[in-house]
Amino acid sequence: MTLPTPAPASDDAAFLSAVVKAARQRVHHVRWTDRDGTARVSALTAAEFARLEALARTARQSPADVLRAAAFVPVSRNEKT
Repeated sequence: MTLPTPAPASDDAAFLSAVVKAARQRVHHVRWTDRDGTARVSALTAAEFARLEALARTARQSPADVLRAAAFVPVSRNEKT
């Protein structure tokens, strides 16, 4: 016999919904080089990849070049985790 689980809080439910939605999407892998020369591979959802491609088109660069340039942007104190 299984016990009923309590319904998650609304912010938890939104998070879980986003995770399930992302898991159902095709993952796009972007290979790029970090500012210290380390080879990276970023796994992006379809929406993230579309936004990255749009930024790359606007900058007339490759998505890998846009990510490398973004690696040099300092993180503000409020955004650090």
